[in-house]
Amino acid sequence: MRRVYEEELNKLHSQFFQMGNRVNEAIYKSIKAFVNHDKELAKSVIEEDIKINDMEHQLEQGCIELIALQQPVTADLRKIITVMKASADLERMGDHAVSISKSTIRVKGNKRNKAIEDQISLAGEKIKKMGQDIVDAYIDYDSHKAEQIALRDEEIDTLAMAIKTASIDEMRRDPELVLGATDYILVSTYIERMGDYITNISEWILYFETGEIQELNTHHDYKQLGV
Repeated sequence: MRRVYEEELNKLHSQFFQMGNRVNEAIYKSIKAFVNHDKELAKSVIEEDIKINDMEHQLEQGCIELIALQQPVTADLRKIITVMKASADLERMGDHAVSISKSTIRVKGNKRNKAIEDQISLAGEKIKKMGQDIVDAYIDYDSHKAEQIALRDEEIDTLAMAIKTASIDEMRRDPELVLGATDYILVSTYIERMGDYITNISEWILYFETGEIQELNTHHDYKQLGV
């Protein structure tokens, strides 16, 4: 019975890794599509999001069934809660990749600003690397690495603020850029939120080790779960 149980846990682990890779690919494609004005690539991100949603649903169902059938306690229960909560954060990151893709389609043909788009591209590269690193940290249950990744969210916040400031300045200088700059602001916000969700996952990795949520991002206010 224990062997079957461990196989099911390993299956959840593997599914999370696959979902994380798919989400990071969606992030990469969405930002690449935005800065390259690639409408078709943006459409592919939107179409593929259904697979991410399905993966999150399967993970959630697998976690619920494992809890119901095996009634795990302590570390095993925390492991299941960790994958269930972290996969929900991954799914939300995928949703933001879709939102960026929708912005790509919406602003096609509007006046653009290369300097701001270069900043968006940089922020996108950093958030994708954070996403890759947090999936690796989860697979290894590496709490130290998770804490270090969470610290990088401040850099994402700083970049997002710089993009917003530059966009507002350009709106004032050039009324023709208002529509495009509005989407720059939106995209920077989506990237910033991805950083918050990555920090959430860092917190869940720490939760697995300690049994409590340690607040690594001041945007959130979690309470101790005590499992």
